[in-house]
Amino acid sequence: MIEEAREVSLRPSSFDGLPLRWLCFVAFLFVMLATIVLPARAADGQFVAHNTPTYASTAKNLGAEDPSQTIEVSVWLNPHNRAALDALASDLYNPNSPNYRHWLKSSDIASRFAPTAAEAKIVQDFFESHNLKVISVGPNNFYVRARGTVADVENAFHVQLNDYQVGNKVLRANASDPYVDGPAAALVQAVSGLDSGGFAHPVDLRPASPSSIAPSSRTDLAHAASAADANFFQSVCFTGLKTEKHTTNGTYPEATYKGNGYYSPTPGCGYSPSNVYAAYNLNGLYAEGYNGAGQTIVIIDWCGSPTIQQDANVFSKRFGLPALTSSNFNILNVPGPSACSGVDMEINLDVEWSHAVAPGANIDLVVPPTSDFEDVDEAVYYAANYGLGNVISGSYASPEFFVPDTEMSKENLISEIAAVSGIATNFASGDSANYATDFIPPCASVPADLPYATGVGGVSLALNADNSIAFQTGWESQVSSLIDGGVIYDPPRPLNFYGFDGGSGGGPSGFFAKPSFQASVPGKYRQVPDVSWLADPFTGAVVLISEPTQLPQQIWYAVGGTSLSTPMFSALWAIANQEAGTPLGQAAPYLYSMPSTTITDIVPYTPGHNLTATIEESSSVTNNYDPSETLAVIEPLFGDFYSVIWDDPSAENTAFTVSFGENYHMKVGVGWDEVTGLGTPSDAQAFADWFAPTGSEK
Repeated sequence: MIEEAREVSLRPSSFDGLPLRWLCFVAFLFVMLATIVLPARAADGQFVAHNTPTYASTAKNLGAEDPSQTIEVSVWLNPHNRAALDALASDLYNPNSPNYRHWLKSSDIASRFAPTAAEAKIVQDFFESHNLKVISVGPNNFYVRARGTVADVENAFHVQLNDYQVGNKVLRANASDPYVDGPAAALVQAVSGLDSGGFAHPVDLRPASPSSIAPSSRTDLAHAASAADANFFQSVCFTGLKTEKHTTNGTYPEATYKGNGYYSPTPGCGYSPSNVYAAYNLNGLYAEGYNGAGQTIVIIDWCGSPTIQQDANVFSKRFGLPALTSSNFNILNVPGPSACSGVDMEINLDVEWSHAVAPGANIDLVVPPTSDFEDVDEAVYYAANYGLGNVISGSYASPEFFVPDTEMSKENLISEIAAVSGIATNFASGDSANYATDFIPPCASVPADLPYATGVGGVSLALNADNSIAFQTGWESQVSSLIDGGVIYDPPRPLNFYGFDGGSGGGPSGFFAKPSFQASVPGKYRQVPDVSWLADPFTGAVVLISEPTQLPQQIWYAVGGTSLSTPMFSALWAIANQEAGTPLGQAAPYLYSMPSTTITDIVPYTPGHNLTATIEESSSVTNNYDPSETLAVIEPLFGDFYSVIWDDPSAENTAFTVSFGENYHMKVGVGWDEVTGLGTPSDAQAFADWFAPTGSEK
């Protein structure tokens, strides 16, 4: 069940340990500064606390934003009776409550918890009095959106908007919390749009060769493993024990590499729907007649892809799936027309694989105009408010470090509205582990961290020739160079920073308290993820997408990331709703009480042969490297992993080592862990059958 979502802040105080007289002086100074900065009319207003991104206090300030630039901002209003809403949210998921699964309608939320039209009008008046044009009022008056120049926005909220260098990004943000004057002040929950932060798709394309691996090329089709036909991909990714010997122009140094092999010839490994059906016993569900019929999966993806329907139908025809037509596929542009265009691998991945797992379900593709928090959150709220489907799938993420506290609170409210309406919101946990290699403080991903959402992580999957599961590991991979063009590296060296190539996001939230359904999970804060599924691009899925500049235009790729696991799980959740015969609502509260027959715990994998290296520098000097050393790890790994030799198919005498189930950033263990959550639905039939209405109510 869900307990009240208590938001907490872990941000340290800069005044800890100061004497009382200094604290009093600092407080007096703040008051004096406030009276200088704010006009007299602001005396009846108040600050919107914690509405500033954390990086604004640490990142390099590049200077003031152009005051003439036009931007849009939204004021989200406080709901009414929030404590009652939280209590009801808990009640609706309590099997012992008379309110169990008595979901609310939008009209119920409007009458009991929504801001009033009069309150929205006060916010409208606030905007207009500051020369900002109101462009929309959200459903049930939860937000008011306005447009104006940076100068007018700064004046309205008494803030300075600057550009900041954050890693390799330049982001606009307010330097301090906004201040709202007049009667609107008491109504404001969050001000969105002051900063230019947005979400990113954690889609991860497997490269065609190791030499093309780079963080910037993970979504670059030009460097990805591709083929003109899905048949060209292999379903058995690993070749078993092998030994390779290399010399340097026929002399020393000489290297002998012994261990497992990764299938190297282009295009390499990539799974089809039939592979996944057999591996996870989806065939058992389909034989029972459950395929998502009568359900709608809502996919949130910005920009749009002009060829998505024709691509998805070629994908469907290739694998014997029903065609997507106007009767089962719908595209909605919310909250407005797209501000970007072009083909988008994320959209193809989400649509094709949610359709593959739940071929009987309808799909509503909801397309926000941009990836900005403001646009994406409004799209999710639209889908929840109008009940487009029982499952909302969002393959996107942002580090908590980039998101103001008020934004996270607002997003949690949106997912809470969905949860009390019987709608699940499922979000990707990200592909950067805990973001340690992104040069920001380790953190979890938003919105997978929301207490009223379900976070979906990822695993690596190895299949046998009969499509049975050989093994599953938590997804975290490192790639290191062994030999490059005949040059032997002694010792092996990481291919990039730390050698990290990607991995399932997870870990504790720095903001949200732990919900009651995670009572058995360590720590005090919301932990991510809840569940996992296929995500490693080295054991990824095939996706079809059009490339107008190539012939043939439609190309198959090997794709992974938690962008894959999320629509797959959302589709399975739609089937569970179908079998239950009633909307189930948020997935996470159920997952933690399901038996082991429905969710397979992913534990460290102990392989028989990990890759080792023996390098002879001369007849008298030999260096031996164990699997960790061959992987060129900087620090010791947690437990076991599986490593292979990957011969570059595009270059002679070039080979790399790749790890699977490595525990470098985060640890996989028995029970819930921060890489795989509770595990994977390895028997999809048993997973969905658990929700069948026969027998005692779950």
